[in-house]
Amino acid sequence: MQQTAAAAETETITMNAFDLALKGGWLMIVLLILLLMSIYVLIERTLVINKAAKEDNSFMNRIKDYIHDGKIDTAINLCRNTDTPTARMVEKGISRLGRPTADVMSAIENQGNIEISQLEKGLPVLATSASGAPMVGFLGTVTGMVRAFMDMASAGANVNVNILSTGIYEALVTTVGGLIVGIIALFAFNYLTTRIKGIVNNLERRIMEFMDILNEPAV
Repeated sequence: MQQTAAAAETETITMNAFDLALKGGWLMIVLLILLLMSIYVLIERTLVINKAAKEDNSFMNRIKDYIHDGKIDTAINLCRNTDTPTARMVEKGISRLGRPTADVMSAIENQGNIEISQLEKGLPVLATSASGAPMVGFLGTVTGMVRAFMDMASAGANVNVNILSTGIYEALVTTVGGLIVGIIALFAFNYLTTRIKGIVNNLERRIMEFMDILNEPAV
């Protein structure tokens, strides 16, 4: 009996929350779209970043051995078989061996910019949601208050709380919805940006290690 009562109470709360969201009007649809887009970008980018962050700790040592042994083709094949940003940048550098160091570094940096841009895909969506959702909520606040005053003017002397409730609901619910979506998108944006910065720092360390390999004498 207690479980049944608890389930009934939970169902009532859920329905009330849903009904409350509906009172926010059509702007709640916009906020829902922004929320779903933000969640999708967060999950999709997290998977991509996790994949990019995985590295074989022996990769650079093997590259060093291959280069010092003159096995350039083997080093390139290793890079191509290792699906990480570091491997693709190192491959670009190996393909420029024999050219001035500045040319090698420039090729690596260009590839690095490509890798970073690939990791940052979707971040503009989160930035837009983080800044746009509260504005949509504020728009709902304004339209809701306008509706409330229009209903009050139409009612004349018969104005009461029930007449004003529709506009007030729209004003308050859209404000809360916009803030919730904006906060989620902002936290997601900052989380992904921090993860990407960590990968970029690691890439810089790896490339410096690679350049040291090229400049050190073979044993």
